[in-house]
Amino acid sequence: MTTVTERDVQLLRDALGPLRDREQIAERLLESSAKHSFDPDKELDWDSAIEDGKWFWPPELVSLYDTPLWRRMSEQQRSDLARHEAASLASLGIWFEIILMQLLVRHIYDKPVTSNHVRYALTEIADECRHSMMFGRMIKWSGSPDYPVPRVYHNLARVLKTISTTPGSFAATLLGEEILDWMQRLTFPDERVQTLVRGVTRIHVVEEARHVRYAREELRRQMVTAPRWEREFTRVSCGEAARVFSVCFINPLVYENVGLDRREAVAQVKASGHRAEIMQTGAKRLTDFLDDIGVLNGVGRRLWKSSGLLA
Repeated sequence: MTTVTERDVQLLRDALGPLRDREQIAERLLESSAKHSFDPDKELDWDSAIEDGKWFWPPELVSLYDTPLWRRMSEQQRSDLARHEAASLASLGIWFEIILMQLLVRHIYDKPVTSNHVRYALTEIADECRHSMMFGRMIKWSGSPDYPVPRVYHNLARVLKTISTTPGSFAATLLGEEILDWMQRLTFPDERVQTLVRGVTRIHVVEEARHVRYAREELRRQMVTAPRWEREFTRVSCGEAARVFSVCFINPLVYENVGLDRREAVAQVKASGHRAEIMQTGAKRLTDFLDDIGVLNGVGRRLWKSSGLLA
């Protein structure tokens, strides 16, 4: 069996160009973390009151926006739906980040503990701990319930994270980070949105940029150096993760909790051209990247298409 050394990797390239040195990447990310990390407990005003007339999520990003049902809803009902969907997305974020932390710990288990690469992974785990607590606190502040993913997918994730390969772990990481990141980049500068929610999304966007860089660089490395069977398995597992992610993106209970018929609401979301465009636009930067490095091939590509995240 041939072992690919760090020096060999530096001489390799993919469709995006030469692979970068793992330690140098981590060193830069550590420097950025030292300059641009936040303590949400201190940075945000958790004692602030909810602001009248402001949204919890930009209306254009609410799942029912521009549907016949949306046009029949009162302004208060629309605002309530945005609040509940923000809580649903925060709940999804916590679920995904808990999975991510486990995958990162597995990734570094056999790696040199004094390396920059491991040190940055531990830094990212600390970031994700703060993010999860921040999202939970935001849900409670908003007065909304939390929205766990359906039990079947909660348990399916146990299997996926147990059998996930290293490239599969980083592909799933990017899936969980980049689509929400795109939405949050639209949210934090939006003055129509609650100040505290904007603060939460700003912190998350700044710190997630480092996480995305780390995951992208490592996935590129893995797709060049991993054996063929592992690359093929990654394509399938990533596609299945995309399907699960799209199903769990908004918990249908949000519709019942604002007085809507659940089946009608779900049907109109599925039929909404606006919603399809939002989800595909949010995923495009990621799907372009995955396509470039050879992840969106074969069965995996068909699964991504069935998820609605790839046109």
